[in-house]
Amino acid sequence: MDFSLTDEQRMIQELARDFATEVLAPAAPIIDQTEEYPFENCRRMGELGLMGIEVPEEYGGTDADTVSYVVALEEVSKACGSSGTIMSVNNSLVCHGLAVHGTPEQREEYLRPAASFERIGTFSLSEPQAGSDAASLRTKAVRDGNYYLVDGAKNFISSGDVADFHIVFCVTDPDAVPKHRGISCLLIDTDTPGFSAGKSEEKLGIRAAHTAALYFEDCRVPVANRLGEEGQGFRIAMEVLDAGRIGIAAQALGIGQAAFEASRDYALEREQFGKPLARHQAIQFMIADMGTRLEAARLLTFKAALKKQRKERFSLEAAMAKLYASESATWVTYKAIQIYGGYGYMREYNVERYFRDAKITEIYEGTSEVQRMVIARQMLRD
Repeated sequence: MDFSLTDEQRMIQELARDFATEVLAPAAPIIDQTEEYPFENCRRMGELGLMGIEVPEEYGGTDADTVSYVVALEEVSKACGSSGTIMSVNNSLVCHGLAVHGTPEQREEYLRPAASFERIGTFSLSEPQAGSDAASLRTKAVRDGNYYLVDGAKNFISSGDVADFHIVFCVTDPDAVPKHRGISCLLIDTDTPGFSAGKSEEKLGIRAAHTAALYFEDCRVPVANRLGEEGQGFRIAMEVLDAGRIGIAAQALGIGQAAFEASRDYALEREQFGKPLARHQAIQFMIADMGTRLEAARLLTFKAALKKQRKERFSLEAAMAKLYASESATWVTYKAIQIYGGYGYMREYNVERYFRDAKITEIYEGTSEVQRMVIARQMLRD
């Protein structure tokens, strides 16, 4: 595979890098402490075309390819993990699902404003008792003429408390066998009577990317707001999550790369025992391993992105990229703190934030354990 960037991909990468360096990086430590959702910066990202990179131009998107998305998201995440999360969710989970499965009317009403970040959407799958076991949903949608009556709750929903609409997965046929065939997907506006959102959760990392619970009590949702056919919800969710895992791999890469570069520079400047840290073999080996892991993760991520944009099967490659990039990011940021020593434990230096932000990439959009299940299942097929 040829992993060299095209002129268009390089242009999008440079656009993202310039904005991330000039705008996102200075704000990142501030919003990490205040936990303030970065509305203005994310809307500026929407104006630059970074919130709908793969969305067709006819619906207000950039109409670029998946590699462009990966390189742009890496640059954004390198500067600010919270902004990277918001960008990833909007591109991968919201816009991708609407672009692939939405009707022309749904794309006009929801996709177009989402691609520019004029309206914020969520991907509402997880529930208090249904995280990795996504087929065990309890939120139900009962048909009532031309409407569904929706009751239930969702948990750990990105942008849940600030969103304008929600892509919600519900049980429409509780007697379906297997049970995942009874799940459907509905588009629910925040102003729907009976809907409410909880407060933003207090988290270890990505603090400015809000996460909240959602509640539905006799919400009347038009049948016209169903995404796909009845019973197709679980398949839609799994397909969207496959695409999302490429985004999380890119986010992990960005966070890990930021920690690596900070550690390298610090090792060249900081002196101990009469010479720079970079001249001590123990530090050299850490730097070598950090760089090698990140480069391997980048190649896995590019491979998955290329397969997706060529419209080939990419579930295996996406799972591998997400697994390796997220675990590498956590390891690299851990080593970064070790290289900084006591200073790395202080908020004055960014590496402690990188460490906190990296961990979530091993958890959301499928834990590392789930990725290993997906990989093993693919590899052990007869």
